[in-house]
Amino acid sequence: MRFLYVHVLKPILFLFDPEDIHDLFLGVGKFLGNFSLTRWKTRLWFGYKNSKLEQTVRGIKFVNPIGLAAGFDKNAEITDIIPDVGFGFEEVGSITGEPCAGNPKPRLWRLPKSKALVVYYGLKNDGCTVLAQRLKDKKFRIPIGVSVAKTNSSSTVDVDAGIADYAKTFETMKDIGQYITVNISCPNAFGGEPFTDPIKLEKLLARLDQIQTDKPVFLKLAVDLSEAEIDTLLDVALQHRVHGLVCTNLTKKRDNPKIVEKDVPAQGGISGKVQEELSDRVIAHVYRKTQGKMIIVGCGGVFTAEDAYKKIRLGATLIQLVTGMIFEGPQAISSINQGLVKLLEKDSFTNIAQAIGADNR
Repeated sequence: MRFLYVHVLKPILFLFDPEDIHDLFLGVGKFLGNFSLTRWKTRLWFGYKNSKLEQTVRGIKFVNPIGLAAGFDKNAEITDIIPDVGFGFEEVGSITGEPCAGNPKPRLWRLPKSKALVVYYGLKNDGCTVLAQRLKDKKFRIPIGVSVAKTNSSSTVDVDAGIADYAKTFETMKDIGQYITVNISCPNAFGGEPFTDPIKLEKLLARLDQIQTDKPVFLKLAVDLSEAEIDTLLDVALQHRVHGLVCTNLTKKRDNPKIVEKDVPAQGGISGKVQEELSDRVIAHVYRKTQGKMIIVGCGGVFTAEDAYKKIRLGATLIQLVTGMIFEGPQAISSINQGLVKLLEKDSFTNIAQAIGADNR
């Protein structure tokens, strides 16, 4: 299946605009998720389970550690089919206080030689009010995380206005899914990333602490921060209702030696293999800094089981991906999970939880 995707289907798909292909796959996924027969057939092709991959994190049961990262299923349209593709969880969004059309097109580019994407969507989504109404009675078969962010608009640039926007989304979406991620690191929104400043982050988290919820709350970090900057944010997070960290969002730096292409769009964040080592660095640092007290969701450059396992051994409890699936195909999810089982057995681990932080204790 990988051969057919990589050598036959992907070369055809890559001839077309990447956003059009993204929308096509969302449509196919939505259709397949609508019917029990198509879900069953998808599960026959792509499903894989092994008890060695199961773990309970903050009271949430994960059948495997591989999840779909936020940014792919912006409006939670394909949650019905994602379990059958092999994912153990999914993060939808990011969702904002107001509907957002996103940045002007083009806003998605491929870097095939670098195995990366340049993403400039700008938090395109239908807004928290519409999505909460659509999802309020929905039953999910795997854990669903809701990524919340600040509306991409000049009206939310003021710190107090931005906090109010976050709070609106958090309050509106708090009963949807199993956990909430506060995304303070989108590189493509109006006004930049103001809440990577510790004083502003303190004010934001203090406001969100006032909203009643029993669900775990994660914070999504930027990848281009220095270790000293990360430390200041961790010091703030540890004083508030933050149970874990998503490490990390996209990189904005164009001088990365992993970038092979010469003509890289000036705007947007870069995913995939360009981001991998940067993400690993943050995971390792956060695990050491928090001594394993924070749940870490590793995100960035996961294409294979070895990529995922490295992040887990550095300290990640869960793994997210998008770009790896686009370059390797939908069968990559179960392939990664099968590979993880073999790697666990090679290291004499009986469960994935035993490998977390093994290289970084």
